[in-house]
Amino acid sequence: MANIVWCNIAMFLLVSLFLTDDAVVVLDALDNVPNNIKNQPYRTGYHFQPPKNWMNGPMIYKGIYHLFYQWNQNGAVMDVNKTVWGHATSTDLINWITLSPAIRPSRPSDINGCWSGSVTILPNGKPVILYTGNDRYNRQVQNLVKPKNLTDPYLRHWTKSPENPLVTPSPVNHINSSAFRDPTTAWFGRDGRWRITTGSQEGRRGLAILHTSKDFVIWKQSPKPLHYHDGTGMWECPDFFPVARTDSRGLDTSFSSGPMVKHVLKVSLTDTFNDYYTIGTYDEVRDVYVPDKGFVQDETAPRYDYGKFYASKTFYDSVNQRRILWGWVNESSPEKDNIKKGWAGLQAIPRKVWLDESGKRLVQWPVKEIERLRTTQVKWGNKVLKGGGSVMEVHGVTAPQADVEVFFKVSGFDLEKADVIEPGWTDPQLICSQRNASSGLGPFGLMVLASKNMEEYTSVNIRIFRAGENSKEHVVVMCSDQSTSSLEKGNDKTTYGAFLDISPYQPISLRTLIDKSIVESFGGKGKTCITSRVYPKLAIGERTHLFAFNKGSQNVNVLSLSAWSMKSSL
Repeated sequence: MANIVWCNIAMFLLVSLFLTDDAVVVLDALDNVPNNIKNQPYRTGYHFQPPKNWMNGPMIYKGIYHLFYQWNQNGAVMDVNKTVWGHATSTDLINWITLSPAIRPSRPSDINGCWSGSVTILPNGKPVILYTGNDRYNRQVQNLVKPKNLTDPYLRHWTKSPENPLVTPSPVNHINSSAFRDPTTAWFGRDGRWRITTGSQEGRRGLAILHTSKDFVIWKQSPKPLHYHDGTGMWECPDFFPVARTDSRGLDTSFSSGPMVKHVLKVSLTDTFNDYYTIGTYDEVRDVYVPDKGFVQDETAPRYDYGKFYASKTFYDSVNQRRILWGWVNESSPEKDNIKKGWAGLQAIPRKVWLDESGKRLVQWPVKEIERLRTTQVKWGNKVLKGGGSVMEVHGVTAPQADVEVFFKVSGFDLEKADVIEPGWTDPQLICSQRNASSGLGPFGLMVLASKNMEEYTSVNIRIFRAGENSKEHVVVMCSDQSTSSLEKGNDKTTYGAFLDISPYQPISLRTLIDKSIVESFGGKGKTCITSRVYPKLAIGERTHLFAFNKGSQNVNVLSLSAWSMKSSL
């Protein structure tokens, strides 16, 4: 039980609200936050968080976005037996109002907790939710809820199906009752049947179990799982969706397979608490998913985000024809500090996600709506960060709450002077952890949430190496280094790193969203993403600074830098 983490039905968070079961409350997210929490230095300004306590599918209905999240109303720690579905709505994915919880434990099929699940929009436009309940026998079973009033665009009341539970584990169907959770959004097949896949585990084999239904009530287990892989352990929070091969538009989950469509299977591995995805082909006749050559559904697979980002979930935004990704970002502070703050966990900024031109990776970018929060802008052009430790402060923005996008350029002559990468340097996180290993080209980038004299800072940077002594190829590494983020000794200060598949002969883009205790970074226009949580002791409020730097020996040009102060969302 201790290893259970809920998927992003919308997101996770810590906050305490006590509402009656019949209450229909629409609350302004900021006004509902107690002042002792609202004014805390680490509580974010424009990331979604419940008013307080511990938190965790999204959808759009009648022009309104809905975010459902796993929430412990009673404290800032996980309690699987008291989990409810928090509910918030928005017209722009940025400003949210909170409603009373959508689903609470109340029936034998969910009395020990309402866990993760997904929303499906039926052909008549009616949304329904399938979710995992922890039943009175502590078995994980799948349940259905429907809106009570479809004319209410806020969908404030939900009704549980009298047929619950719809899907149960048993030795007959070889489903582990303690490892059977998180049903996906359903997709509609050409044979007139709905399909869902649910995460599971059989020994050390991870599985995406497949069920089909004609009426969304009676579900039959398929003879084979959608996909499985040995040695991976439990697959939590599976997500299965199509992507277009030719452009960045999103596709409905039920979009038929074809030569211009690929499919993505994402799983959250409890062994590592990271999300991994593969790209492949869905065989609609055999009802199986086959990853493309080079992809394996294990720890070698690509990740959405190489920092703190777990239990993610996508949904199709039919209004704007895009697929949007949500991810849960947990704390890096000790549990005792979370309890003292009165909250824990938040949601990453929603990201548009699509298949890049190579067909071998997904690209992510913050939804365009976030730009509405931009205010004061500072612009640089054609500055030089000289080699040997150049540091330049970015003045004129609210450094603790900002959006920064910079384009670096390295000359071809200087690229030839890059250090040769060591043969054993196959793990980018270890490369990034070598803080004193300054090379010819890097690290260079941004120091964010920094104190004036740089006793504290989080470094988001780029390093470039030659692939071999006589090679003209280069290896680019992107890092988010938390090791100097805080003088507080009790925090997790892991240094994150990932390879960035770009040509260093072209301008290198780096965008970073800074919001008091979270740093979300996007390299190569979203080809690689890293999220960090940090808690400075000195770099707080007006004492926070922002710098561009270069610790490599060769000069690096800043072609352009744009930094915006960000106002808080509701």
